[in-house]
Amino acid sequence: MIEELLPDEVVAVEVHGDDGSEPAPLYPEEAEVVARAVEKRRREFALVRACARRAMEKLGVPPQPLVPGERGAPGWPPGLAGSMTHCDGYCAAALVRATDLASLGIDAEPHEPLPEGVLDAVSLPGERAGLHRLAGRHPEIHWDRLLFSAKESVYKAWFPLTGQWLEFTEADIEVSVDPGGHPHGRFRAELLVPGPLVGGRRLGHFEGRWTVQRGLVATAITVTHTP
Repeated sequence: MIEELLPDEVVAVEVHGDDGSEPAPLYPEEAEVVARAVEKRRREFALVRACARRAMEKLGVPPQPLVPGERGAPGWPPGLAGSMTHCDGYCAAALVRATDLASLGIDAEPHEPLPEGVLDAVSLPGERAGLHRLAGRHPEIHWDRLLFSAKESVYKAWFPLTGQWLEFTEADIEVSVDPGGHPHGRFRAELLVPGPLVGGRRLGHFEGRWTVQRGLVATAITVTHTP
């Protein structure tokens, strides 16, 4: 699912469902991070890192610890850029050589409405108006959840480039629908604060893609080194 949203140079590994088997053991420094977490959190933490290490192997990088750093961002091995996501019944990791892309962000969410009040807290008035129009044409899509996922992908692509927090309301997202097939499309996130410098240029927006499949909504953003 996620790989459909990413260019060929990105390696994505995903797992649907949970067969109850034990995920690969964590490295000691990883286990320490979730030592006091509930079992569900520990399993998700381990499963998504197993996905990431499989992606590392496909890129010829030896498996190694992935310890969360500032604001929970994973610490990738030198020379790699990546992103991870997990929700109930799904986890995925996407990695790429840092020479091929400057950054990327992926997110997956259950395809269901956001809890009451969340949309107003994370969106701008213009975004909500856009979602209302989309809902009139495609009522089968939970557009509020899709917007939330897109904002998560924006942040995951933003943070490695800046090391700074980005509020939900500091990116204005416009969503579009591609014709034909299962529900999928694109989105554009206008940055309402100064964007990161990449390849000598200051970015003013990110471009992303989305899909709805198997009870999930997934979004992804890739940032190239040059225009």
